[in-house]
Amino acid sequence: MHFLNQLEPNGLIQHFLDHPPQDFKVLQQERGGVPLFFAHFDLLTTLDLSLRQKISKIPFYRYWSQLLKPYTCFMGTTVSEYVPLSKTVSASDLVLQMKDQYASHFPFLIIKDIPQQSPLLTSQDNDYAASLMSACIDAKFVRIEGQALAWVKIDFDSTADYLSRLSSSRRRNIRRKLRSRQDLTVDYIQSGDRQFLDSDIIDEYYRLYLNVYEQSEIHFDLLSRDFFEAVLQDGQLNGVIFAYRKSGQLIAFNICFVENNTLVDKYIGLLYPEARHCNIYTVSWFENLQYALDHGLTRYIAGWTDPEIKAELGAQFTWTQHAVFIRNPLLRGLLYGLSSYFEGDRQWFEHHELVIAQK
Repeated sequence: MHFLNQLEPNGLIQHFLDHPPQDFKVLQQERGGVPLFFAHFDLLTTLDLSLRQKISKIPFYRYWSQLLKPYTCFMGTTVSEYVPLSKTVSASDLVLQMKDQYASHFPFLIIKDIPQQSPLLTSQDNDYAASLMSACIDAKFVRIEGQALAWVKIDFDSTADYLSRLSSSRRRNIRRKLRSRQDLTVDYIQSGDRQFLDSDIIDEYYRLYLNVYEQSEIHFDLLSRDFFEAVLQDGQLNGVIFAYRKSGQLIAFNICFVENNTLVDKYIGLLYPEARHCNIYTVSWFENLQYALDHGLTRYIAGWTDPEIKAELGAQFTWTQHAVFIRNPLLRGLLYGLSSYFEGDRQWFEHHELVIAQK
């Protein structure tokens, strides 16, 4: 089934359903097949960092903080950029169906990653998403700003042309980091390649993924080894794995998918400190852009995290919102009052644009 808002191959969503992240339970709604998952969710995850730090210093935080991690019902997945929505169920029916079935069983319902007039989607997708948010507001969901999704339009003739559009200071910094490329061997490997039948290779890739997960500030969806094995072995996904080696040792990988004439960047694994020393983040960005150019693709979607770094590398951004229903009306009112504290990416972006305009 292909959903509205879907930028990824169908198989990736299916692998999420077949091999959910650790401690997740998943299912699909009977009408429309929209994915749902159930997990404990830290309500402070996307809260402004300074406020989160202040809250963590309140006496006995380690004990009462568990109250801030309710078992929550989500509509969406953690492997899709946007919430996958049904083409056969109206937005209002979808919202009421979720609320009727799950509001009495869960203190929180969250419809995650609703696009806001995304340039990456069709007008049908964007119109439905707008109708969905309107239906959520009517059903007393609270609207919360989401994250910044980075992307690049492939409207340049070469990576040199792309670099020329950036400021001189950024060009100088990027060129310095790109010198590391000469010390690396980069292989492009298709998903489904026979090497991924080797369990030792899957183990190596998964270890590098865990390295990134463990150093992240946000620990929410720990993908399983089974998920990675299924993805790497699935030749129907049109996946391309960029494998970075130094002196023969795998120090990084980047899993992307070619879908709808777009290179969609999904997963990265790193060996520390080697990957940092080789400036893999910057090197892989330009490697991906070159791949998109070489294959006649029109867009590169670079994902949600690290917007500051991606802005320096020349990314554009598009935005999402989350719709949150809180069963307790007092807590619902409290969230209304605190909603602006969950807008870290939006506030960063507005400040970033102001700084650029002043230069």
